[in-house]
Amino acid sequence: MPPPLRMPKPGLWRRTPPAIFPPIMGLFGLGLGWRAAGVALADAILGAATLLVIFALMAYLAKSLRRPASVIEDLRVLPGRAGLSAASLSVILMAISLAPFAPQIATGVAVLGLVLHIAVVVLFGRALLAGPPEGRMVTPVFHLTFVGFIIGGMAANAMGYHDLARWVLWAMLVPAGVIWGISARQLKNRIPPAPLRPLLAIHLAPACLFAIVASGAGMEAAAYGFAALAAAIAVALLISVRWLTAAGFTPLWGAFTFPSAAFATALLTVSQGQGTMGLIGLVALGLVTPLVVVISYRVLKMWPGGTLAAKTNASEA
Repeated sequence: MPPPLRMPKPGLWRRTPPAIFPPIMGLFGLGLGWRAAGVALADAILGAATLLVIFALMAYLAKSLRRPASVIEDLRVLPGRAGLSAASLSVILMAISLAPFAPQIATGVAVLGLVLHIAVVVLFGRALLAGPPEGRMVTPVFHLTFVGFIIGGMAANAMGYHDLARWVLWAMLVPAGVIWGISARQLKNRIPPAPLRPLLAIHLAPACLFAIVASGAGMEAAAYGFAALAAAIAVALLISVRWLTAAGFTPLWGAFTFPSAAFATALLTVSQGQGTMGLIGLVALGLVTPLVVVISYRVLKMWPGGTLAAKTNASEA
């Protein structure tokens, strides 16, 4: 007798890929950048990003509720680790977007995002300990997971809790410094394969976020110092752009979106849109806007047909 046909399992979104979240996070960063520039376009971008992240979270929740172990499986691969960290951080970014209009709702959303991110950190740690030793190598994705709480500092500033924002800033400097240091040593001793090189752009994000949080908390000298660090990293990445993109377009290009938008936002925030730094920030924002939109569109376009899940090795419920 021939083997029985494998019938598809019922239900939608059985293989929702976590890779949908980094581009959405990038759109939030882009919207916050235009808000810092004082342009009305910001609310339209933030509104679209909010709708996207709600829909994406519903899709991933449907998958994880059907088979909770799929979350652990997603955390075993780099795209899954980056995606799930970006998912929880996008919730906090949504809270920052809502803060000027509905501060009480924004506070609740920020707490929800913080709880989700703590859960991601715990599960991420368990996946590292349970996996093979070679899977514990420090990668730029560690910034998203372990330093991502700095976005909570942005939320604290947006809601008026500046002392909390300062505390978060100083606390996150430690893991960020450790990850930068280990990554620099690894990069010196071992060249990463071409498909993984776009992830190096994530190293830019913490410096930008430190500058934004410090500026919002009234720490002007620290804000300029972090902005200078961000500029140095951005120049290094810009010089290496051909090397970073040698593998051609992949879903990992989503890693370019949020850091590039955060850099422009940092320059505009620290300078308050004034002077040479403000002008550079505005030009940078204008340049990264089509980049973020195009990358986000190309990555998210692969989701409905299952291509994105297959290319990022997403788990199935």
